[in-house]
Amino acid sequence: MRNYMEAESSASIDSSCSYHQLDDHDDGNENNNKNSTNIDDCRLRELGYKQELYRGLSFIANFSLTFSIVSVLTGISTLYNQALTFGGPVTIVYGWPIIGLMTLIVGLAMAEICSAYPTSAGLYYWSAKLAGNKFGPFASWITGWFNIVGQWAVTTSIDFSLAQLVQVMILLSTGGLNGGGYKASKYVVIALHGGILLLHATLNSLPISWLSFIGQLAAAWNVLGVFLLMILIPLVATERTSAKFVFTNFNTDNGDGINNNLYIFVLGLLMSQYTLTGYDASAHMTEETKSADKNGPKGIVSAIGISVLAGWAYILGITFAVTDIPHLLNKKNDSGGYAIAQIFYDVFKSRYGSGVGGIVCLGVIAVAVFFCGMSSLTSNSRMAYAFSRDGAMPYSLFWHKVNKQEVPLNAVWASAFIAFCMALTSLGSLVAFQAMTSIATIGLYIAYALPILFRVTLARKSFTPGPFNLGSYGLIVGWIAILWVALISVLFSLPVAYPITEQTLNYTPVAVGGLVILVVSSWIFSARHWFKGPITNIGSSSEEA
Repeated sequence: MRNYMEAESSASIDSSCSYHQLDDHDDGNENNNKNSTNIDDCRLRELGYKQELYRGLSFIANFSLTFSIVSVLTGISTLYNQALTFGGPVTIVYGWPIIGLMTLIVGLAMAEICSAYPTSAGLYYWSAKLAGNKFGPFASWITGWFNIVGQWAVTTSIDFSLAQLVQVMILLSTGGLNGGGYKASKYVVIALHGGILLLHATLNSLPISWLSFIGQLAAAWNVLGVFLLMILIPLVATERTSAKFVFTNFNTDNGDGINNNLYIFVLGLLMSQYTLTGYDASAHMTEETKSADKNGPKGIVSAIGISVLAGWAYILGITFAVTDIPHLLNKKNDSGGYAIAQIFYDVFKSRYGSGVGGIVCLGVIAVAVFFCGMSSLTSNSRMAYAFSRDGAMPYSLFWHKVNKQEVPLNAVWASAFIAFCMALTSLGSLVAFQAMTSIATIGLYIAYALPILFRVTLARKSFTPGPFNLGSYGLIVGWIAILWVALISVLFSLPVAYPITEQTLNYTPVAVGGLVILVVSSWIFSARHWFKGPITNIGSSSEEA
């Protein structure tokens, strides 16, 4: 098989595959769609790949899948405790737009590169192209592994969070912690996690047209859920906090021995940054998206922008119902210390004498988390498909196969199985598992930053942008994005409690450092001898099969 540089030159001489922009004045949607698909397929051949996946996603469908992965209902609701503990309302209300702005900058830098290289391989292909012949294979290797491990960690975290939320809903439905309610053991929670992954893998075995419909349903559910809860919860509450509390209260009573205000604020930012991840999904879906060099980048930027706005609205609505922070975080309350659940439960119980309405509202969040996990697995499987297509994964020939519906079925089930195995760490130490959130955040953002770094350094003069580009601002945006990722990689590796013990240690630097050692050592001792970066599948035996 040939490497990506050979693929590009080989594909470019294909006379049937001249790359040009779609004429805005073409008549008829059907003709436009056909022309767009032909151009997309030809562009993919120029990048070194034949079309194997079904290209049926519109911009709305691509955006919807990514928006449902970002899912503000998922990230904010499951990590509200973290932000409430470290800084409270000030961290939540002001931290969100700060993180949102910086995330949008990272997304813009990624979108520009996505437009130039619209392939499901995404980040690691970008790194290979931008780092050049000499450094391309190593750049591709390290970017790809950080990307795929980060994605697996995200899926693990999302589905495990859903299992925990279901457990809290069962607890409250049976009377709550103080009313003899059923509190599931860690073994029941891991079984729930496995069942959720099984459902997600089954749904992801369906044709992409079905996933497109479900993705759009998920996006609508997220938007409607945000506006329903942000209005309903303060409206039902018999006691609401003041605007002064929401916009000025800074909670320093974290019980973790951390007293420095800046340090507290930084630790509380994890909720926002964890939520605003996963938007690389639009890039991984480009081989299934029409007008991919335009709609892929638009999917990235739109998913971030709308999530930031919707998320801030949700945060404000919920925080106006926060009247007693110590009570919400108390592990002896009815929800076992699950802040969002306790807010909803208390609001309805104080108004109607029953918390059933609050449990129903938790159900709205649970459905959003379910959709989020499903879409995350979709993105995972496409990344695994592309990475194995380029020979980077063990048993690559098996994992990159597609079925008759043009779905990478083996990659779907492999990703689900790995996500289940990663959650097994929770049986040994929940503290160690909770580091998965930081690993997912840092691992993905390192993968996001690497191709941007190569874009503004090694490829500063040679980079040829696609239809979506930042013009003269590309380098400035790129450097800001890189500096931000470097900063959060340090910040989210800091200790989260003092004194430091095996139960309070932040395992993030241990896990990320371990991943670095594994990826680099595997390169030195093995992969550098055989991995030459992305490889073409044009004219290969797989094409003839």
